[in-house]
Amino acid sequence: MKTTQYFLYTRLRPDRIFIKDEWIEHVIKNPLREERQSDGRIRRWARIAEMENRILRIILLEDGETVHNAFFDRNFKE
Repeated sequence: MKTTQYFLYTRLRPDRIFIKDEWIEHVIKNPLREERQSDGRIRRWARIAEMENRILRIILLEDGETVHNAFFDRNFKE
């Protein structure tokens, strides 16, 4: 999995350190929803069953494969 330096840094935060690579891969491959930001980055969301179906949001760079950010999105609306 390709990542940015920013992702590696923010992943050490206490609220993100437990996010598993396989969850990130799941969101990348099986998004519930996808949006392109004005800067070209891609947002993807998916439910994580092991986390009581909470929604994990992944931000990818324009290439669609480099992970820039990953966090549980409390504000996601279906």
